[in-house]
Amino acid sequence: MAKTSPTDFVLRPFEGLPGEPDWVAFREIVPAATGTARTTKKYGGHDVAVVTMLPGGYAAMHRPDGTILLAVQGALSAADLSRDLAGALLEAIDAEPGTAILASPKPEGPRLQDVLDPSVPFAVTVQDDYEFWVDASTERTDEIRESLAEAAESTIPTVRLTSVDHAYWCDMGKQFLRWVRTEDEDDVVAALARLHARRESALALADGGVARFLGMFRAAGLVVPVWELPAGTEAADVEAPAAALGERLTAALAVDAPLDANERRARAGIVSRQVTLR
Repeated sequence: MAKTSPTDFVLRPFEGLPGEPDWVAFREIVPAATGTARTTKKYGGHDVAVVTMLPGGYAAMHRPDGTILLAVQGALSAADLSRDLAGALLEAIDAEPGTAILASPKPEGPRLQDVLDPSVPFAVTVQDDYEFWVDASTERTDEIRESLAEAAESTIPTVRLTSVDHAYWCDMGKQFLRWVRTEDEDDVVAALARLHARRESALALADGGVARFLGMFRAAGLVVPVWELPAGTEAADVEAPAAALGERLTAALAVDAPLDANERRARAGIVSRQVTLR
């Protein structure tokens, strides 16, 4: 991973962190989830609960019980999101319990890759609500209960698949599978084009339904293919088909021959439907 200066725009701000694709998912896909991290001994060896978001758009929080929370969706950066998040995290660690930290651009200072211990895995738990915002000792006032209930009500149901890595089922009125990939974008596009040209890019469900490949978008430097699922498809229905598709995709990624005419047409269609989410 190349070193960056404070003024460089960093396309992949989470590159080098354990579980980079899940950090990207926290940023762009998952509404409510928590993940595990720990600062290095140099930065105190503190356990950190990485979360998707915090109330009020805060970037970090030192809860009254001493827990340190870092929100991936709470910081906006024009250059290096990793540096901004690291700055918010260190502010929260130094703050008094009960303090919340607003996001602010950090023109200099360490990045998450400098602050977090790379030996600690990023263990993800998708949540149904935002109870992680408050600790057990906090008095549940009517205002707090209403805030938690309102946030939970607006949450998009989301499940992280277990049969493959970094893939998320979600229900947005329609059901989708969004799969964050770590491979080079051109390689992913080529592999999907090979499958699409052979009509093997869909998910074949056990009940005979077919989840068609819809397209892909880019988020924090990684590509995220998307499949639209038949109405009513639950996350459990997708586990085995996703594993089978994963095997086909792995095989397609291993092919280094030039694309043929049909595959080139499929590739052009995939590229034309791409969008970018920084």
